[in-house]
Amino acid sequence: EIAVRLTASGRLAPCNPYTRQDTNIRLPLHILIHHSQSLQRLPFKNWMVVAIDEQLRDYCKEKGINHYYRPVVIPGTQANTGDNHAISAMKFEILEEFLQLGWDVLLSDVDIITVQNPFDFLVRDSDVEGMSDGYDASTAYGEIYGVDDASMGWSRYAQGHKHMALNSGLFWLKANARTIRLMQRIAKRVNTERQWDQSVYNQEIFNLAHGEYTSPQVSVRVMDIYLFINSKTLFKYVRKLPLDQQKLPVMMHMNYHPEKTERMKAALKYFVEGDKKALDAFPDGSM
Repeated sequence: EIAVRLTASGRLAPCNPYTRQDTNIRLPLHILIHHSQSLQRLPFKNWMVVAIDEQLRDYCKEKGINHYYRPVVIPGTQANTGDNHAISAMKFEILEEFLQLGWDVLLSDVDIITVQNPFDFLVRDSDVEGMSDGYDASTAYGEIYGVDDASMGWSRYAQGHKHMALNSGLFWLKANARTIRLMQRIAKRVNTERQWDQSVYNQEIFNLAHGEYTSPQVSVRVMDIYLFINSKTLFKYVRKLPLDQQKLPVMMHMNYHPEKTERMKAALKYFVEGDKKALDAFPDGSM
């Protein structure tokens, strides 16, 4: 099992037969530094950075960071979508390579702070175990919603089911035929369609089989939203709870906020160094 981070000149990841991989491609190097420092303070060593350019490869060599040099070619469908999204879309073919070797993989973006060993908190009862962009139980884990169409008279009321997307920047995969097929399908689509990789990731996981369409049939677990926490949940809700109601996070993803470095540093001070005023200067939303 290994943790992996896919990065270009500023991106990082962890590695084992359990593997962790990191993926934010063209984030500034200082974000990578804070990300890697949060990992290096922990005892687990099964992590690596997937370096997709020579500059990052050389940086990893210089700093003694576990890394795998794996250049990628951005397809035309991802051109001009922004370096971050374009390169992030390439991670799925790399993940397939790890899965084909029999390694379970925890993939992580670089705008993530690691507070505890994530491998101690994975349940591993499903093919995919991922972080949600949801911010409470109903948005993350799912809820029934009502539909009211008065034109239908007696049958005006119906029900549906919804939840927010899984984030394609933090998820664990069990190495098996289903997850390999999932990675192959996503990789094919991002190479041939002009789509955001997170949209494709969620469509392939959750779209129901119908007609001639077949599903990859992967089973899914949503990570605990207070342990594998996104930055909206942290800044809008959790930091306002009484201290005795705040769980110690495992990983914190600054996906909802652009001022990533400042919030990453403050979150480390708050949860690791015990400075309970470290988050006070930040608004709920972006600055």
